[in-house]
Amino acid sequence: MAIYRLFSMVQRKFALKLKYKNRLENIFFLRNLMYLAAIKSHTMIKTVDRLMQFIKYAGLSARQFDISIGASNGYTLRMNKNRASIGSDVLETILHTYPDLNVVWLLTGEGPMLKSELEDEILDFDNLPISKQREIELIIEEKIREKQREDLKDILREVTGEMKK
Repeated sequence: MAIYRLFSMVQRKFALKLKYKNRLENIFFLRNLMYLAAIKSHTMIKTVDRLMQFIKYAGLSARQFDISIGASNGYTLRMNKNRASIGSDVLETILHTYPDLNVVWLLTGEGPMLKSELEDEILDFDNLPISKQREIELIIEEKIREKQREDLKDILREVTGEMKK
């Protein structure tokens, strides 16, 4: 019943005409309409979109960017227009040409665009809450202990091997 009220509200607000005579069909129509609206509003941002953001941030034209990575004329704009995926060889060239570009951000959209911004986050240890600082210190201490154990085992194997000679 709530869905039908929602449909009536949407119908009044957007002056939708009832597409079907049956109430249940109208509910399914609304559900599909809402689903399509949700998809349209949450369109996935692709790697090529983030690349275009980086190009704009870097103050380059698409042509200048194409030249800098040795791509053909119009490559970036064509990829963007066609919503195409960028090849791994081109990604490798981009990351080699622009080493400050964060590969995780470029591929997934997570984290900062630039590695230098990521380093600023890592170096900001003193501004973390004390509980986080302690947690990080404990993890580091455990990693050090693990490394020391591994090194000790390697030394013992080496010494044991020398004793057998």
